[in-house]
Formats: sequence, structure tokens, C-alpha cells
Amino acid sequence: MFEQAEGTRGGLWTYRRLVDRRLARGAFTTDLSLFNWPGNDYRDVSLLDRSPLEQAHALQDAKRVSLGFLYWLQTEAPRPDGTRGFPELRLRPDVLHTTDGLGKFPYIRERRRLRALTTPLEQAVSAEHQRGARARLFTDSVGVGWYPIDIHRAGADDVGVSCRTRPFQIPMGALIPVRVRNLLAGAKNLGVTHITNGCYRLHPVEWNIGEAAGALAAFALAVKRDPADVWRDRAARVELQRRLAADGVPLYWFIDVGVEHPAFATLQIAAVTGQVAGAEDSLEATALPAAVRLRYGL
Repeated sequence: MFEQAEGTRGGLWTYRRLVDRRLARGAFTTDLSLFNWPGNDYRDVSLLDRSPLEQAHALQDAKRVSLGFLYWLQTEAPRPDGTRGFPELRLRPDVLHTTDGLGKFPYIRERRRLRALTTPLEQAVSAEHQRGARARLFTDSVGVGWYPIDIHRAGADDVGVSCRTRPFQIPMGALIPVRVRNLLAGAKNLGVTHITNGCYRLHPVEWNIGEAAGALAAFALAVKRDPADVWRDRAARVELQRRLAADGVPLYWFIDVGVEHPAFATLQIAAVTGQVAGAEDSLEATALPAAVRLRYGL
């Protein structure tokens, strides 16, 4: 619970600790941690295609699963000294401003997704299939992300997956539906698969997706074109990418040329358009050929 067990990356408590009281300078007298673990996953009923009453019942059941997991941790979870239970664990309704001490909203790990113009597949991002430093290049990139493909089993017949990925991109085409107009994905409802949702669903990636969707919508209105037309027209697509890069949105993985660097936007566009290819074995721009580094002042 609080200590790192052999063969693990850390304790359950510190995995998503929100507050370390030692660093809070008196603002908190205890640590605070968030529990999002297979032990409190709810898998029994989908919220899709259910009546509001059925959805409410499912959400109440999900709360009981979380409360049951907490009770097990308080009373039965093994301690390093051979005893059982961590009675010091307690909910904090005063922090979350809920009567039961649970979150105000459920965390839904997977949701409805678009049938999109571009669908990133496992083979495009998995480290098993992409041997270089980066995942497959998407020339229509509107952002970046990096997280393992991590899927909690949703039932007895589901396949749990966990594998490493390479630093990947968010393709513009994944935000645009094949058929429906005037609709863009703004979060993890983009056009990914059940497998690649496992890495694209993370909050930083979601934020980038929403940012890109807003920029694409504004650009489409400004130029009076449908987002799908912007995506298909290379010149229009690159112009949108230029605006994103100018606003500090990374489109390509260079970890040593940050948004404050004068060459950031120019180098980003050169990379996504194929004028510059990142080193096969490095995410650093300093690994580029000397002539390229000189051209961009690196």
C-alpha cells in the first residue's frame, strides 16, 4: 500500500498521490491520494443504450464497488508486518465536496468513438511494431502523446492488453467523421480502436485533442470550408498546422527543442511535412545531421 513491493514500480498510495503533506507547508495535515485501480473498476453494466434509470442504477452499483474496495483495503489488505487492513484510510467528502466522499463524476475509461477518416492502429504505435524512437509518422499531426497501451478487462471475454508504445502523434483525420458533418472529436471519442484507445485516452492527450479540435473548427469557419476538405487539401492542412505550432502545440517529437526555442514552430512544420526526418534512434533534434542543425540554429 505505502511501500514499494518487489517487482513493482511503487506503492498504491503514491501511484496517484495528490498531496504529500510534507510538501504542503501546513496546508494539509494528511496525504491525499486518488484510487483508480482494477480493484474498483466496474464492469457489470454498460452505460450505452440504457435508460436514464438504468444508468443511475449502474452508477450506484459502481459506487458500491469502490466502497467495497475501500472496505477491503481498510480491513483485509495484507500489511508488510503480517497483519491485515489499513484502517487509517478514509474518504474525504470535505475535499471532494460530495456527501459520500467519492468523486463527483465517474471516470469512464472508454467511450463511443468516431468512425473517422484516419484510425491509428496498434501497429502504428506499439513498440513491438515500431522499432525507431518514434511511432509511425502522421503527416496530418495536430498533437502528440505517449502512454502505454493499457486496457483493463471489461469482462470475462475481453482481452486485457498492456504493452509499450513509441511516442506518437494525433492525426487530424482521427478527429473528423467519415460521414457526419459539423462534428469533431474533442476528447477520447476520436477515431481509435479498442486497442489504441488504451494509449490515446490519457488526459494530456485528451486536452491536446480538444485544443486541436477547437483550432480546426475555428480555422474551418474562417476559410469557409468543411474540416474534411481542410484535411484533404495539403496546403490548408499545413496552414492549420503552422497556426498550431505558432501557438506552441507540438506536432512532432523533439524533446530538446521546446516551445520557447526560436526554431520550434519552423522545425515542427519541417518535420511533419517531411523536410526533416528525426534520428532513427533519438528523440533529440541535436541528433540530426550537422547541416540540418545549422539550418535551424540548433
